Amino acid sequence: MNTIRRNIYLNRLITRRHNHRIKIVTGVRRSGKSFLLFNLFSEWLLANGVEKDNILKIDLEDRRNKTLRNPDALLRYIDSKMTNDSMYYILIDEVQLVDEFEDVLNSYLKIANADIYVTGSNARFLSKDIATTFRGRGDVVHIYPLSFSEYHSAFNRPKEETLVEYLLYGGLPETVSMTTDEEKVSFLRNVYEETYIKDILDRYNIKQENELEILFDIVSSTTGSLTNPQRISNTFASVHKNSLSAITVKKYLDIICESFLLEKVSRFDVKGRKYIDSPFKYYFADPGLRNVRMNFRQPDFSHVMENVIYNELRRRGYNVDVGVVPVVIREEGRQTRKQYEIDFVCNLGSRRYYIQSAYRMADDAKIAQEEASLRSVDDSFKKILIVGEHTPVMHNDAGIATISIYDFLLNPDSLEL
Repeated sequence: MNTIRRNIYLNRLITRRHNHRIKIVTGVRRSGKSFLLFNLFSEWLLANGVEKDNILKIDLEDRRNKTLRNPDALLRYIDSKMTNDSMYYILIDEVQLVDEFEDVLNSYLKIANADIYVTGSNARFLSKDIATTFRGRGDVVHIYPLSFSEYHSAFNRPKEETLVEYLLYGGLPETVSMTTDEEKVSFLRNVYEETYIKDILDRYNIKQENELEILFDIVSSTTGSLTNPQRISNTFASVHKNSLSAITVKKYLDIICESFLLEKVSRFDVKGRKYIDSPFKYYFADPGLRNVRMNFRQPDFSHVMENVIYNELRRRGYNVDVGVVPVVIREEGRQTRKQYEIDFVCNLGSRRYYIQSAYRMADDAKIAQEEASLRSVDDSFKKILIVGEHTPVMHNDAGIATISIYDFLLNPDSLEL
């Protein structure tokens, strides 16, 4: 098994060196934050001339370092290691175990030769509001579970076989070393129930654990579909014979998103250039986490592939919306207004891409259906159809590029093919 090089995140840490801010590595639990900091980044520093004594690696989860969970003890320890004026790289894992850790870290912001990097794993630290804790001097690097490219790099086997496994079990790094389906399913179920859900219940003091579990199940079964709190509340009443108000549903959804298990995607009117308030789509941080909630009863590779494409776009740094294109269709002297949906409108700086996901393209009618929304956009930005089967890169008369899911996921420059 090959070592997985997470270069996209490593490069983000490298470019943030010496920026006089606290580098905060966030992301869903078990996504590889500690390995990124203590292994990959530390090794890069050593390879680029940093002395070993100038890399202070502090694992606060290690029982041997229990005394350093005291804020004053941690300050004294770090100070004692900084014996000259050269740059020191302070890498702290599980920093939330320190009381008043914000004060400890802020104490080093004005020290010229201190460069600080931290991770944390409880729900409070994972919350999206963590950057404000550091008085505007935090610099967040968000890490996702393994991409398909990273996951595939660990094996010497056909990419088709790896993709099927990835769509089922996802990319939490610990699954890479697991050899049986039973082991992967057991791990995913345990980490979901014993880690993710308990973190949320504890942080937000939620008493309605059963309702939270049902909400996870509903969102899992509607991944990639438009929904809103009122619709979900109605599902609670009609399907689960349970009462949960739309207000409470929204509160719970926001909490789940704050813990990075889900991401909410807004709809954007491409022609009107404005956002639409509701409904939204929700995608899971990892497909395995979605599938384990469904007990692997409903793989639905079409929606799972869409989720994987969304995660890959976010991993590459794009802001992603669901596109809405209003059109007027004239048939037999009559006008009909219709809305086409584009799966993803992706923006990064001056670049924009319109992307449609299609797991299978059975016939010309299916092709026409998937291309209709892209053909309705009349600007010059690139339009791409990603299909879940092997195909050469093709461009049709409307300028729409068709590429395979393999080319998209394995080539970091695939949007320019």
